[in-house]
Amino acid sequence: MDATWLLERLVILIPLILSLSVHEWAHAYSAFRLGDDTAARLGRMTLSPLSHIDLFGTVLLPLMGVPFGWAKPVPVNPTRFNRRFRMRTAMMITASAGPVSNLVLAFFCILLMGLLMRFLPSLYVANPAVGTLLQMGFRLNVSLAVFNMLPIPPLDGSRVADWMMPLRLRPLWERFSQYGMLALMVLMFLPGLNFMQWPIEQATRAALSLLRIVVGA
Repeated sequence: MDATWLLERLVILIPLILSLSVHEWAHAYSAFRLGDDTAARLGRMTLSPLSHIDLFGTVLLPLMGVPFGWAKPVPVNPTRFNRRFRMRTAMMITASAGPVSNLVLAFFCILLMGLLMRFLPSLYVANPAVGTLLQMGFRLNVSLAVFNMLPIPPLDGSRVADWMMPLRLRPLWERFSQYGMLALMVLMFLPGLNFMQWPIEQATRAALSLLRIVVGA
């Protein structure tokens, strides 16, 4: 195992673990604010990666060079939600919190990169690993947000789709939901299917615009 191999894997592993931990914490915290303390009682409302790591999805996949992964899902009990919102709306809010947290992290990575380039350029240039980690953090978080917002069960986007689904289409949606995992597997492994390319490209353009503003270019 040479140093280059290890560095390449750490560049993926470190930001992925942090991003997934924030993602799951956001689910737990939003559920807690809506009245469900299930995750909190189980010690899952924390930013500690030790509470969220899935051995295969969080550790082994990145070590194999796969720039993606998952963590242990946070348990949510919708019957414990308070009555401020309808149950379906509360589930949508809880589900959306994860992808939104990843977008916030992606924004933070670009903002921090711009601030370093503007106010500490010598430090930024002298430590290229910092820039590499921030760039990877941006790409990973955008990818996680886009992927999780796909309207396919059991992804977070399916809760948003369920909330928006008109009554006349609900029987069709419920039948589709039974095969959600199969549809997800097809999307993940179908060769040549770049279904995430367009939103990631748009996010990258927006990030470059923000970077130019922060740097003052």
